[in-house]
Amino acid sequence: MIETKIRKVGNSAVITLTTEMLTLLDAKEGDTLFVVRGDDGSLKIMAHDPSVAKALEAAEIVMDENRDLLQALA
Repeated sequence: MIETKIRKVGNSAVITLTTEMLTLLDAKEGDTLFVVRGDDGSLKIMAHDPSVAKALEAAEIVMDENRDLLQALA
């Protein structure tokens, strides 16, 4: 578990991500992060858009199912 504090900057509340946190997220300054609320009320910070990941998984399934057809078209 990594602890961080909430601070006020202007009219916003912000948290600081340590170098360790950024390394765990495989993110760097300037990257966009995505926050998703879990069913249990928790928040999950991700460096990759979860909707894109789901779409890529679906595309991979379709490509696996139609491998021969796609190779013939190529």
